[in-house]
Amino acid sequence: MASPGALEPATGSVPGTKVELTVSCRNLLDMDTFSKSDPVVVLFVQGSGSSEWKEFGRTEVIDNTLNPDFVRKFVLDYYFEEKQNLRFDVYNVDSKSCSILKQDFLGQAFVALGEVIGSQRGRLERALTGVPGKRCGTILLLAEELSNCRDIVTMQLCANKLDKKDFFGKSDPFLVFYRSNEDGTFTICHKTEVVKNTLNPVWQPFTIPVRALCNGDYDRTVKIDVYDWDRDGSHDFIGEFATSYRELSRAQSQFTVYEVLNPRKKCKKKKYVNSGTVTLLSFSVESEFTFVDYIRGGTQLNFTVAIDFTASNGMPSQPTSLHYASPYQLSAYALALKAVGEIIQDYDSDKLFPAYGFGAKLPPDGKISHQFPLNNNADNPSCAGIEGVLESYLQSLRTVQLYGPTNFAPVINQVAGAAAQVTDGSQYHVLLIITDGVISDMLQTKEAIVTASALPMSIIIVGVGPAEFEAMEELDGDEVRVSSRGRYAERDIVQFVPFRDYVDDSGNQVLSMARLAKDVLAEIPEQLLSYMKTHDIKPHRADPQ
Repeated sequence: MASPGALEPATGSVPGTKVELTVSCRNLLDMDTFSKSDPVVVLFVQGSGSSEWKEFGRTEVIDNTLNPDFVRKFVLDYYFEEKQNLRFDVYNVDSKSCSILKQDFLGQAFVALGEVIGSQRGRLERALTGVPGKRCGTILLLAEELSNCRDIVTMQLCANKLDKKDFFGKSDPFLVFYRSNEDGTFTICHKTEVVKNTLNPVWQPFTIPVRALCNGDYDRTVKIDVYDWDRDGSHDFIGEFATSYRELSRAQSQFTVYEVLNPRKKCKKKKYVNSGTVTLLSFSVESEFTFVDYIRGGTQLNFTVAIDFTASNGMPSQPTSLHYASPYQLSAYALALKAVGEIIQDYDSDKLFPAYGFGAKLPPDGKISHQFPLNNNADNPSCAGIEGVLESYLQSLRTVQLYGPTNFAPVINQVAGAAAQVTDGSQYHVLLIITDGVISDMLQTKEAIVTASALPMSIIIVGVGPAEFEAMEELDGDEVRVSSRGRYAERDIVQFVPFRDYVDDSGNQVLSMARLAKDVLAEIPEQLLSYMKTHDIKPHRADPQ
């Protein structure tokens, strides 16, 4: 297997999961005179925001075939928020040289990792190109998330006749769980709450990942200490017992009783029996689902764009305008749209994106609108791909009059209405709002966000230009959950970022876009999972066929 590796994300990026790519080819060029080609596939990756390709790994060479199914896999760290570009070069190995450049080139294919994961059943077939005048065949890619012990345990324990440790009252017991390490040491992994003034405590049920409890090794020792809580932190040791995940799991059908032993007391007192008992009352296991589970199970991301057409952006024909696009450079609006849209579109099967403008006067009567379709088609506001959205956006700039005010609520309610139509987890909506300034309908927007937080949707707000965006920070519920008229948002669904924080000093637009996309999309997987978990929606099993 090709060695696992990262696609060189920016520092601090945490991979959502590891994905294994299986590679096959069909109908390759035949470059050998007396036999068929001996193909090998070389994978190249691009670092985030970089145009440089680096070799990541190679499959094995399979002799004498034009339809190879390679055994050696590529294991990649998967980051939803980054566009992870992959290049697959196919060669016919005709010499013993390690240099791939000395072999016969059979073709290449360019894909984004998200395209493979987002394709039906995680399978993607792409034509190989690069040999002029020749049909080079196809490459088939299969993406599978690697199992990494994603089970979660819920258990409840109680104790009976624990040693009395407090002079004026009974004990205040709590449990501390430790998992054993390879070197014989122990690492703390959980503490229960303290149950006050009792020798027969019943602790609340608690949940812990199996990997935290035993690192996936079901027979690894789990040590549990029993303490009497003291206010000054010098908790008194009552006793301990040991078990394992496997032993705990067998107790699902029966109460299992553990003796709590204090080694010091056992050595000193001949008649010492124990310091009480702990009973496992319940133990259940369920899988912790990931973003990839839902995407592979068929969940579609529906992307909607809303662009600010208020007069504060400046006349689009003037270089000082935030909507101004020179022949050499995209506007800030177009950059933000491309950065986010080009990643989202990999997870949308029809690649049709509703796109709206707000805050403009529309021809012919100059009526102000806060949710007009950029393609001027009220019955079908969808544009074909991100390029279609950009084209409609530029066309609208030439036909509408920038005006005001800056109202978000109408377009949020529009997308919320669509999200409310399908709430079974098969559809999830992402609304991108790009704006230059101060919001005019804050109360209505808060109300719309609180309502939308119960629906399968997320909202990304990108602020462009030099304005102060304090109001937007209030909508991003990372610190304080958004509320309206006494109602709090069910989930945090808003992510706000100012575009100026991502502009590369050297003017490198590719790097600016990569940085922006990375941050604004980083919360989407967790927001999707929070909706699914809140509504107890499990991913569909991917059809093995």
